[in-house]
Amino acid sequence: MRAMRIRQPGGLDRLYLGSATPPAPGPGEIRVRLRAAAVNFRDGLVAKGVFPAADGLIPLSDGAGEVVEVGPGAGFAPGDAVVSVFHTAWADGHIERGQLTASPGGGADGFACDFVTRPAGHFTHAPRGLTHGQAATLTCAGVTAWRALADGHVLPGARVLVQGTGGVSLFALQFAKAAGAVVIATSSSAEKLARLRALGADHVINYREEPKWGQAVLDLTGGLGVDHIVEVGGPNTLAQSLQAARTGAHIAIIGAVAGFTNDTMPFALVQAKRLRLQGVTVGSRKDQLDMVRAIEANGIEPVIDRVFPLEALAEALRYQDSGQHFGKIGIEI
Repeated sequence: MRAMRIRQPGGLDRLYLGSATPPAPGPGEIRVRLRAAAVNFRDGLVAKGVFPAADGLIPLSDGAGEVVEVGPGAGFAPGDAVVSVFHTAWADGHIERGQLTASPGGGADGFACDFVTRPAGHFTHAPRGLTHGQAATLTCAGVTAWRALADGHVLPGARVLVQGTGGVSLFALQFAKAAGAVVIATSSSAEKLARLRALGADHVINYREEPKWGQAVLDLTGGLGVDHIVEVGGPNTLAQSLQAARTGAHIAIIGAVAGFTNDTMPFALVQAKRLRLQGVTVGSRKDQLDMVRAIEANGIEPVIDRVFPLEALAEALRYQDSGQHFGKIGIEI
């Protein structure tokens, strides 16, 4: 059975196709025939050796497929469509950072393979009506966006700012619109801005043409700013996010896709606006269950840019690095 693996020291050119034979499921376990996976920024860091990983690790945190065999008390049935959980130790509520070290595709083997046998709690049912490829995009990006908005308690009429056109930002746009929010979205591409509007964005800003886009957000909101910001750029975009924020706004700190060259904190602005900055590290299994129900209730469909075969995983990760994608990049298994 096929399995992509990482040879250490890491590097995209050191990914190789190996094999894996998962055991029969024991009590509380399920065996899953994986049909699709998706790639995330973290997966690229793991494959390149930026994040430490064991030699021979099977990468990718996101996987979806159907149950083919169950152990006693598993709670699933053969034929069930399932999607993986990112933090397998985090069922609900509070959890310590030290308990979040063994997530698939990083501290443990992931889903770039044909079959896995795992505890049933490492999966949830996939949303009804989605393909395996669509479901596979939910584990990291979908749950992260869901948690970012849930932490902020987004209400109808709230103003939400999303950055760029990666998976987290597009999911946040879709979830925010489902909640009745007004969404402002940024991109550097006129074509992508048009697609953001088509997806439901109420206002768009070209951050290449408007490098001080924080002020542009203030102008769009009559000087007030936005109530919620899904901050995926990191230190290089945070100053503009703080400028765009309304007094008392919630800012979900998610990633650093824009780099770390300007890693400073405008302390005075944070204090003056009484801003709430909250780090988001995906979410719990309960968050995923809540998100699945919301997707089903609102008919939300994940946006997939391109799909690569399993053997072309390195090419998929290079494409992600190019920044050309609009939405998620899928892997067909």
